[in-house]
Order: sequence, then structure tokens, then C-alpha cells
Amino acid sequence: MDAKTLTVGVPVRDLELAIAWYQHALELGAPDMIPIDGLVEFNLGSFWLQLALSPETAGGDGLTANISVSDATGEHRRLSALGHTVSELERFEGVVEYFVLTDLDGNKLGFVTELR
Repeated sequence: MDAKTLTVGVPVRDLELAIAWYQHALELGAPDMIPIDGLVEFNLGSFWLQLALSPETAGGDGLTANISVSDATGEHRRLSALGHTVSELERFEGVVEYFVLTDLDGNKLGFVTELR
């Protein structure tokens, strides 16, 4: 696997309030990306901080981590062939390809390829 970066995803109940809170707490400027409605991303240098509007999981399921790879389709195929539990590969045209690998304890690790 050729990992490029790490994205830490935080589900939030109120996106605008969360943006303001994180900007204040972490001394952030404006979001670096707003790839789709309900999602903002801040480039923090060594990793990305992603705030996602998800009231049903905010504070419950906790944080997520997404590994940026050069070929999500290839990683999906490889992990599936090895018998690992992976979600369907999702494609958001012009934005990302994405899937989730679930470990033996039910922990989820996302794999993403930017489509720009």
C-alpha cells in the first residue's frame, strides 16, 4: 500500500457551529476544501481534519480515519481478494473514490483516492 496522507473525520451535529469551534480552538483559517454539501476539510500539514454533518453519529461513533491512497479501486480489490471485510467502493465523480475496511473488532478504516 502506498499511503499518501491521513484524514481524521469528525461527525458533528451542527456544521457551522463546529467549523467556528474548530477554527477558534485550533487557530484555523477558512476550510481548505468543501468537496460536497455537509463536509468541510482543513489541511493541517501532516494530516487533514474533516468535519462531517452527521447528527446521528456525532459524539457516538467517534472519530474516523481515512488513508489517502493512489488507487482505492486496486486496494479494494486486493483487500477483498484477501478475504477482508470491505464496503462497496463508492465514487463521487470529480471528488473521491472511497471504501471502508472493517477489522475483527468492528473498527472501520477508510481508504480514499482523490479524483482531481
